[in-house]
Amino acid sequence: MRSRGYRPLSLAFDTAATETHIVPEIIDDLGYSPRQGEAITSVSSAIGKEPGYMLRVTRFASLGFSFPDFAVHVHDLPDGIGIDGLLGLSFLRHFNYEVQSQEGRIRIDRITS
Repeated sequence: MRSRGYRPLSLAFDTAATETHIVPEIIDDLGYSPRQGEAITSVSSAIGKEPGYMLRVTRFASLGFSFPDFAVHVHDLPDGIGIDGLLGLSFLRHFNYEVQSQEGRIRIDRITS
């Protein structure tokens, strides 16, 4: 197995996605295998039901924050949309955030318990 490394991703900030999703090609490139998956999952969308799986990556970082042993869901996305996945609520629930679409900004603060 290849060593798991760093890979920049293009993710959609998706508050309608319960989980954080990454396309299989990226997961494969990072050296993970479906055999490491913890559960078989599926995602329902307007275009149908997409099978996939959930696995934990060694480290997941986005928006300047990082989490170890982070669960991602691995599913195909429609061709041609130009993103590697969805940054969903499984990541975003750790923050207070404000989306300023007109300015092209996202303000984000880590929630401390």
